[in-house]
Amino acid sequence: MTQPLLQMTNVHKAFGPKKILQGLDIDVAPGKSLVIIGGSGTGKSVSLKCALGLMKPDDGEILFDGEKLNKKKAREAMLARTGMLFQGGALFDSLPIWQNVSFKLLGKSGTSKSDAKDHAIETLKKVRLGSEVADLYPAELSGGMQKRVGLARAIATRPDLIFFDEPTTGLDPITADAINDLIVEQVKGLGAASVSITHDMPSARKIGDEIAMLYEGKIIWRGPADTVDDSGNEYVDQFVHGRAEGPIQPAM
Repeated sequence: MTQPLLQMTNVHKAFGPKKILQGLDIDVAPGKSLVIIGGSGTGKSVSLKCALGLMKPDDGEILFDGEKLNKKKAREAMLARTGMLFQGGALFDSLPIWQNVSFKLLGKSGTSKSDAKDHAIETLKKVRLGSEVADLYPAELSGGMQKRVGLARAIATRPDLIFFDEPTTGLDPITADAINDLIVEQVKGLGAASVSITHDMPSARKIGDEIAMLYEGKIIWRGPADTVDDSGNEYVDQFVHGRAEGPIQPAM
């Protein structure tokens, strides 16, 4: 069997008495796309932050390409091979679009601004944005265009693993579907693994090879994306069909 690129085993995280992750187990193989679904406050974002090393788990083990992420050098090696599309885009308002896209490249010694800009323009083309946007600033772009820039930045260094944090939040259904198509196209084109968190089921169905549901700090179901509507799990069934009645109590 192929060794998982990312593996989180029995991960726990609490904030004071509030337990968020309570034995999280996930893994994703090279070239595969895993989507984690779940309601607000179930720990989706915390799991992503633990995977990225932005938060330290209280217990459990996280491995990237077989290496434990318990030392700074190992985390840095992982981040060098990782891309990230943030929920709100997280573009730098004071930087033009090309510098946003090539931000990681510009941080490397030996990369000239000219080469970085050329690379940014080529990467923008991959997300259906022309060279005319390169010198604009984020505030001059629509929400959908900002998402495309965020995706361009995530793929700019040809990462082996890409994280997507609610990639379609705030977008209308048509724009969201276009972003989903671009995500699938670019992830598959790179041959990268990806881990996405979302509560947008059309997005989850489209971008995921597999879907896993996080509930009360654990994965309670995982399976191929095309089986999520017939999971046989009452929690998953309630969530994917958006019903108020069921074992999951609405957050009030």
